[in-house]
Amino acid sequence: MPDLRGRGLTGCAKDKQVLLEIQGLHKRFGEMSVLEDITLTVEKGEVVVVLGPSGCGKSTLLRCLNGLEPIQGGDIRFAGKSLTDKNVNWQEVRQQIGMVFQNYELFPHMTVMENILLGPLQVQKRQKEEVLKQVQELLDRVGLLDRKDSYPRQLSGGQKQRIAIVRALCMNPQMMLFDEVTASLDPEMVREVLDVIVGLAKQGMTMMIVTHEMGFAKAVADRIVFIDSGKICEIAEPDEFFIRPQTERAQQFLNIFQY
Repeated sequence: MPDLRGRGLTGCAKDKQVLLEIQGLHKRFGEMSVLEDITLTVEKGEVVVVLGPSGCGKSTLLRCLNGLEPIQGGDIRFAGKSLTDKNVNWQEVRQQIGMVFQNYELFPHMTVMENILLGPLQVQKRQKEEVLKQVQELLDRVGLLDRKDSYPRQLSGGQKQRIAIVRALCMNPQMMLFDEVTASLDPEMVREVLDVIVGLAKQGMTMMIVTHEMGFAKAVADRIVFIDSGKICEIAEPDEFFIRPQTERAQQFLNIFQY
């Protein structure tokens, strides 16, 4: 996996502009605390990779940012606006904060093209000719233009995941969230999906990524956020985190992957 840091596209390389700000976020399921006092900023053009053991709250954090889970405390601000306001329009927010899940979420009765066109045409009310051009360009970029008339059942897992990414990108989001997008893929399909995300990083897309692919995390991240038991234990640049982790818990976690 290539090292992308220094690609001139990160928040550190540009004038810093905070796109996402999380302050003291708390999330509970009943009496169980899942996330505690999460405080984090993400700059425009930055790639933040969230690591941690299974069940530590990584995916829940992304779902809170996309309004799929309510929070019980703290604030989330995106592009200067609070997402905890009771009047927030989450349909509009999700057009700006795209999210791709590990299980694709494609409609089985629709072709690839129909799946992708649904949001831009029905939700955003954009002109079909304009959207068709964008879809074709994106499908070509991910190597799937020839599958535009296929149904999900006719695609491999890696192809479905690339289609899910294209579908999210066609909404023209400012930021993308990726939740373990390779978790359900066979090993030989993982690389084709990760290559698409690497391409987005090169283009300067702001992203938060939850993954267990350590080599990918090291290559694509501007910063690593390590979470354990619902708390941020460590935030560091990739080289610092993977070579000299500061907390004992991070050291134990990396030892599993022989870092």
